[in-house]
Amino acid sequence: MTTTPARPEDQPPAQVPALPATVLGYPRIGPNREIKKALEAHWRGGDVDALQEAIRAHRSRTLGHLAGLGLEADSAIPADGAVIDQVLDASMLLGLVPRRFREAGFSAASPDSGEGLALVSALARGTSTVEPLELTKWFDTNYHYYVPEIEPDVAFSPQPDAVAERYRTFRDLAAETAGGSLPRPTLLGPVSFLLLAKAVGAESQAPDGTAGDGGTVPQASRFDRLDELVTAYSTLLRALHDAGAAWVQLEEPALASDGWDLPREQIVTGLRTAYTAFAGLTERPALFVPVSYGTAGDDALAALGAAGVEAVGLDLERGVLPPEQALEPLTGRTVAAGVVGGLNVWRTDVARAAGLLDQLRTRHEGPLTVSSSTSLLHVPHDAAREAQLDPQVAGWLAFADQKVGEVLALTGHLSEGPDALEGLRADDASRRRLREQHPQVRVEAVRRRLDEVLPQDRRRAAAEHRRAAQQAALDLPPLPTTTIGSFPQTAEIRRVRAAHRRGALDQQGYEQAIRGQIADCIRRQEDLGLDVLVHGEAERNDMVQYFAENLEGFITTAHGWVQSYGSRCLRPPILFGDVHRPAPITVEWTRYAASLTRRPVKGMLTGPVTILAWSFVRDDQPLAATADQIALALRDEVEDLQAAGTRIIQVDEPALRELLPLQIAQRPEYLRWSVESFRLATSAAKPDTQLHTHLCYSEFETVIDAIDALDADVTTLEASRSGFEVVTALAEHGFSRGIGPGVWDIHSPRVPSVDELIERLRLAAEVLDPQIVWSNPDCGLKTRGWEETEASLRHLVNATAVVRAELARVPAGV
Repeated sequence: MTTTPARPEDQPPAQVPALPATVLGYPRIGPNREIKKALEAHWRGGDVDALQEAIRAHRSRTLGHLAGLGLEADSAIPADGAVIDQVLDASMLLGLVPRRFREAGFSAASPDSGEGLALVSALARGTSTVEPLELTKWFDTNYHYYVPEIEPDVAFSPQPDAVAERYRTFRDLAAETAGGSLPRPTLLGPVSFLLLAKAVGAESQAPDGTAGDGGTVPQASRFDRLDELVTAYSTLLRALHDAGAAWVQLEEPALASDGWDLPREQIVTGLRTAYTAFAGLTERPALFVPVSYGTAGDDALAALGAAGVEAVGLDLERGVLPPEQALEPLTGRTVAAGVVGGLNVWRTDVARAAGLLDQLRTRHEGPLTVSSSTSLLHVPHDAAREAQLDPQVAGWLAFADQKVGEVLALTGHLSEGPDALEGLRADDASRRRLREQHPQVRVEAVRRRLDEVLPQDRRRAAAEHRRAAQQAALDLPPLPTTTIGSFPQTAEIRRVRAAHRRGALDQQGYEQAIRGQIADCIRRQEDLGLDVLVHGEAERNDMVQYFAENLEGFITTAHGWVQSYGSRCLRPPILFGDVHRPAPITVEWTRYAASLTRRPVKGMLTGPVTILAWSFVRDDQPLAATADQIALALRDEVEDLQAAGTRIIQVDEPALRELLPLQIAQRPEYLRWSVESFRLATSAAKPDTQLHTHLCYSEFETVIDAIDALDADVTTLEASRSGFEVVTALAEHGFSRGIGPGVWDIHSPRVPSVDELIERLRLAAEVLDPQIVWSNPDCGLKTRGWEETEASLRHLVNATAVVRAELARVPAGV
């Protein structure tokens, strides 16, 4: 890696406008999920013009709304042009189109054009012939991003006209709705882009220099492309300057983690290389580089200061306040203090935030402003819309709009002094006292039960004993076929739930309708020939929200939608108190499903870590204690399912990897308590009860020891979208219990062929012990339609029959 020289005529801008108080981003789905609905209408065959108009209207509304909330200064409003995902958007603007899409007729295009939106959809969802980009977790959040693919023979092809035209559109819309204030374009920064990308290519080499497998190449080779990428970004920066942008936000969240496959020194050197080149450009906007999701690191701050960027953003929600010597390289430059949390829905602790600002002011010699710690895409739009909530609990909450207000109020503390916050401090302190006194925040019976948990309450019988008992009880064939849990949530199911919710359908009518859906789901699975069935979850709106609605200690929202990936949105519950189960939740639905068939039916539960990860969790006690409270509630459900005759119980933990700390030193403690919590929830399962778990869309290789330690009898994993890489990792680990690496990607509408499913099942049976392999999709089928679901499952059953026959012809021991 070499330093990209600045052009001789390039010099830093002579005059830099001030960076005002700001937020790093705002929810992109729309307060009523307008973008989600427009995308899905387009994917169903709607006109692209309607989608483009919806995008334009949403951008206009957001600009005007944020200005109305008080972000009126030039460059205070972030202009996030991504429709689906900020990483995918960066790939588009850099013209990075994988070869398989080029061969299918796609080419680099503006992401806002009709051709570009078609490419965005193809990259995210795949086509009938081309598999989509891999989808994985965004740091330790429940947001997912689309993984860029960097191939050695596919060049970056930056789109300066696209980025300029987009900014001009934002600028013109701001003139109409935001008083003419200049918005601030946002882009993922080059170092984070490379670290989040995946290196693939036909001419790969293994880490030892030998020939690779023709697919994945060493991830470190991504940084071999840094100079080329810097040139591409420089082209985009000049285009933004020419379009009139005063500032640009280049986000570098990857600096908050030390868990990458490259030495930190190499990453920081690349950071200095890139930003020195950018700062040396004459025709560019001022550079604002926020580092979210944790501490930037003294070395990164030194590199950014030495490079000459005009502003750096610090996450002071997750990260620590840098010492004075770490801030010295930023002398004279703006520091944006991220004291308003972007990952939670709790009101900002005003006293704490003001104290951090005061400390920062004494340590930093230069301009200081206030910002959110991260983009606000992780929180809902507006808490004021939640009129149905307990007023006292609602008073503790701050969604995106309220967080904008907190940023501006804390800015007053910087400009006017402590008196500016006097009323807000008193109000905040009063609300916090009321929160402590709420009867559901501390329930002594829950705490006594947790105190009485013993080590043996987290242990099951030996795996070998369980395996023999379960084989005798279940008598399943080789490569048992099953699904992950949910089946299509049809319009009829949603209509029934909505009618019941608003009182138009009584409880008896609702239960009758749901039983009809369950009976239909069981019949379809029997007709397809699946071995282990599920009831389909027709009664569940969401795998976490459903449990939150049936457990004490949670509240749920009416409008609190948050983007998870693509057009997929969820309403995370708010966990504010001690958790306990007032009554059985799933038992009667599972019992009814089992009564309709002689085949085993899985009981379906969501695990404690996933319920934590996909909720907004109380911030007044350790996560481990809250996880164990949830685990005890689930333990009761496991016992009741067993008593009702359920012999297979699945406790999903798709978010186990999601909460993994970004700093390696903090990971062992997290993995300890998360595994122990799962085992507390599940150790009530008897030896002849087969316990399943499911994990999806994560880099499993980093937590494979923890997955093994869960001690589930069968673990199903996402595998197809990540190239089946996890199968080799499982074999190398010596994984010995049941394992079902998902053989098709359910997040794409394409129906996999029988041949590709056979190929993947063969690979799993060859690399792993075929006696432990299960045949299943990657994830639940909730988001798919019945036509594609039944076609895919039919192919799965047929492919499994072929591989079973092949295995039967192989002599024992061979």
